[in-house]
Amino acid sequence: MKKIFLLFAAVSVLFACDPISEDIKNGGHITADELKAMSSVTVDKAENGQNGNVVTCTTSAPVNAYWNVGGKEFFSNYAWKKMKVGEYVVKLTGLCADGTVVTAEYPIKCEVITNKLQKYVIYGHPEDDDILVQDGIDGDPFTPAAWDASAMRFSANEGQHFPFLSDDIYWGFKTLVMDASNAEPGNQMSIMNGWWSAWYAEGIEIVDGPNEIQITEDIAKDCARGNNGGGKDLQFMFKSGTAQINSVYYEE
Repeated sequence: MKKIFLLFAAVSVLFACDPISEDIKNGGHITADELKAMSSVTVDKAENGQNGNVVTCTTSAPVNAYWNVGGKEFFSNYAWKKMKVGEYVVKLTGLCADGTVVTAEYPIKCEVITNKLQKYVIYGHPEDDDILVQDGIDGDPFTPAAWDASAMRFSANEGQHFPFLSDDIYWGFKTLVMDASNAEPGNQMSIMNGWWSAWYAEGIEIVDGPNEIQITEDIAKDCARGNNGGGKDLQFMFKSGTAQINSVYYEE
């Protein structure tokens, strides 16, 4: 699966959060080793002793905590996520009370499925036997033209195919999966909002199969329709080339 990571200023987000505690005995700073000692990342176990696919992350460190688990961000001292089988590196970033940023990394390996992922379908019909929850609308595969701004706008009244995304998707920072086929080599897709006022990523080549697109806080602030979102709608657009879009979903 191709993963598309949209980078944003994580440190500035951490500054915006209320500190868990600023009463740090060493003057408002801890080391990376101390951060790691006060934190844990565990993977559940299958009956045969193999590592399962559920990852649990906790920290008691007196910092603002930011977890990255399989490309999904959690701004919390606790994170829980179902993973696919594979090897990963979970990263914990902590902002100390004195402004120092420290990190810790935890390599993990998921060997078997102990808690199956569910697909929450936003558009179309994913072709697999996973558990499906129809969260959006049915729809047929389509091939958007380059510079067609409404073909892939997530708007029930201003787009051609995709429905509005809910606040749970935006503010839950879900990872969208766009399943594609017949992708033209060298195609370039942009991620923007429907008002053309911000471009979150450009020059993305969509490949045949699933392509992951992370919802970031910047996207949620601009595009969500509630919880102080700007209501500008998330939008994908090919600038050159194209691909057939079969479905869009997220997994939990």
